[in-house]
Amino acid sequence: MRALFAAVLPPLLGLALLVLVWAIVAEKNSGIPSPLLTLNEAIKLFSDPFYQKGPNDQGIGWNILASLKRVAVGFSLAALIGIPLGFMVGRFKFLSGMFGPIISLLKPVSPLAWLPIGLLVFKAANPAAIWAIFICSIWPMIINTAVGVQRVPQDYMNVARVLNLSEWKILTKILFPSVLPYMLTGVRLAIGTAWLVIVAAEMLTGGVGIGFWVWDEWNNLNVPHIIIAIVVIGVVGLLLEQALVALAKAFTYEEVGS
Repeated sequence: MRALFAAVLPPLLGLALLVLVWAIVAEKNSGIPSPLLTLNEAIKLFSDPFYQKGPNDQGIGWNILASLKRVAVGFSLAALIGIPLGFMVGRFKFLSGMFGPIISLLKPVSPLAWLPIGLLVFKAANPAAIWAIFICSIWPMIINTAVGVQRVPQDYMNVARVLNLSEWKILTKILFPSVLPYMLTGVRLAIGTAWLVIVAAEMLTGGVGIGFWVWDEWNNLNVPHIIIAIVVIGVVGLLLEQALVALAKAFTYEEVGS
């Protein structure tokens, strides 16, 4: 009970402090809705999250699902390309020297800076948003996977050379088990960045999605719904992060919860 109390009490106190500060700010500023008012709006909103009254009037549930679908597509494409490329960059010095400058040049570029290129190429908002997710997700996967390959102990590679193992055997029996913790770290970083980017991208491209929903509620001056959306975005991002932490713990022996 003492351990449970110690684990539960600090987060509850933190949330209580946040709500208290929120209530004080709302009391001083009439433009900020109070926690109670926002809670009542949230109850109404989630009482029917999947209603449909036209393409531009849908429940918050549909908007969350639309955003998650875009993230899943862009993230999956990034994993299919980024993880194998990371293995090759880490394994072969020639490829590392070849792709290293390109990665160093493009990695710091804001993902939203790529959005106009996506709109120019695809001529549609949905694939452009997926393109932005792809381009922001691929760099952490490439870099972390390559670093993991480069940090494989040289003794392992010497044994593989003595045993005359094929490249496929080296990949599956030595590199993959050793690189897996690094690779999953890259995946965790990528999914967090992807969820951040999709909200901003949807604000610019419109359509159905949690980012567009936030912008639409701002245009309607519905501040309680904006605060609810902020909480929803945070909760969904936290759930995605915790799901990948659980996956990492299941497949690695390292401490990955921090």
